Amino acid sequence: MAHMSRSDKRWQRGVTLIEVLVAKVILSGGLLGAAAVQLNALKHTDSALMTTQASFIAYDMLDRIRANPAADYAGQSAGSGLHGVLGQDLSDFKRNVRQFGGASAKGSIAINERQVAITLQWDDTRAGGQWQTFSLTSQIASGFAVGAS
Repeated sequence: MAHMSRSDKRWQRGVTLIEVLVAKVILSGGLLGAAAVQLNALKHTDSALMTTQASFIAYDMLDRIRANPAADYAGQSAGSGLHGVLGQDLSDFKRNVRQFGGASAKGSIAINERQVAITLQWDDTRAGGQWQTFSLTSQIASGFAVGAS
């Protein structure tokens, strides 16, 4: 075994300090990477939440259409002086869309014979700032009012 002089020990202490600094740099880079992954996950989680909320609103409206087969949901808009169940359903739909996606969000209902299409659009700024669309299309029983959108 070789004998180390005092100068070799001082050199060893310096190398240890450099190793600690390199380890800190590597650790900080890893932590920054982990933070970036976390932020990306939050962005996609929020976008998925918005899509889920849009599906709840669309399915709620589809259930309302099925529960009131004599009404013409496609040919009307909320706030056009409608009363009764039809007016309440359209008013609730409009309010739900605005609360969900803000003032720029849009919701539409199209009924063509037995096929109902409910579409919601919103600005998903947290997930890249692009417009997102959720569309629900379903067949309904005959006897429904036919409307054009």
